[in-house]
Amino acid sequence: MRPHEHAGPPVGSASIAAAVGDFGRYVVAVAEIEVRKLLRDPTEVFTRSVQPLLWLLVFGQVFARTRAIPTGDMRYIDFMTPGVLAQSVLFTGIFYGIAVIWERDLGLLQKMLATPAFRSALVLGKALSAGARGLAQTMIIYGAAAVMGIHLRFGPGPILGVMLAVLLGAALFSTFSLIVACIMKTRERFMGIGQVLTMPLFFASNAIYPIEMMPGWLKVVARVNPLTYLVDALRCLMVEGGQSHFGLGFDLVVQLGALGLLVLVAARLYPSVAA
Repeated sequence: MRPHEHAGPPVGSASIAAAVGDFGRYVVAVAEIEVRKLLRDPTEVFTRSVQPLLWLLVFGQVFARTRAIPTGDMRYIDFMTPGVLAQSVLFTGIFYGIAVIWERDLGLLQKMLATPAFRSALVLGKALSAGARGLAQTMIIYGAAAVMGIHLRFGPGPILGVMLAVLLGAALFSTFSLIVACIMKTRERFMGIGQVLTMPLFFASNAIYPIEMMPGWLKVVARVNPLTYLVDALRCLMVEGGQSHFGLGFDLVVQLGALGLLVLVAARLYPSVAA
């Protein structure tokens, strides 16, 4: 090579960069398809918001009057609001896997698996679209909470933090739902398992009461429950006076680590749905 000539990037680096670019395009393409479905028929977003809003309007108002749950200087309704948002994210994500079973029955899944797309990119694309649904429900719950006079934080930092936490939480639970769908393989069994999982995950978290007032065995369950860390992050970011029990950084790292692990498992199981 002559002195004035410059060598191009190593072949290995170029192939890695190309693979990363392809991976990102596949993720965005899958997410875009799912978001378009949501935009064409946003009914599901509103129907999924009914139950969390009822918790906020009825359960929250009643327990705020009883003052049976100690929340320090924070009003109970303020304490509960991040838990209601987390519940909405959980309920949206945990039933997301049924869409994969529908796609299999319609023959769409087999076509997707026949493409050169990375299986993990397909899983992440669906997880990202679940995050978009979670953000749509976040806006609804924020609106209802503002009308109710809940002391929300509206600064750019807290809002962006809430969006990140909701994206991670929705992606995590939707990926878990996909794993359940891969194992169950039928709509009936999937719905049964989904119903069994949602309430234990919700009540075995800090969504509606502090960890400190839980019995010892429930504290152990709460600490391995990913919903606990979503609620903890939202409580710190969303409401005035809210604090993180574990630390905001730790909350986000736990969710990100759990999501990464679930994506690896889901990518391995994903082709089995079509079998």
